[in-house]
Amino acid sequence: VQVVESGGGLVQPGGSLRLSCAASGSIYSINEMGWYRQAPGNQRELVATISYRGSTNYANSVKGRFSISMNNAKNTVYLQMNSLKSEDTAVYYCNVKDMFAGSSWGQGTQVTVSS
Repeated sequence: VQVVESGGGLVQPGGSLRLSCAASGSIYSINEMGWYRQAPGNQRELVATISYRGSTNYANSVKGRFSISMNNAKNTVYLQMNSLKSEDTAVYYCNVKDMFAGSSWGQGTQVTVSS
């Protein structure tokens, strides 16, 4: 499974960004897609996940500011990030969990929140 993220960049505090992630290749049955992030010196942490049926899960730190959605037909997941803070600065990774192909990660996209 190939996983490709896009949409990262530099944004000022309070701004917004939308990340996209597309999965392709040997996809059989996606159970879940999600976003994780890793800041320098920190472990990778969950940001948000969405199941194939649409159930969502968010880290407490992003609830009310971030929104995850999925286009099942396109095997694509999005992360709308609003009211960004400096502490949201990290490399954001997309993860795809397929029933048969297992877990796959993208290369990551940098999000920097700074004035």
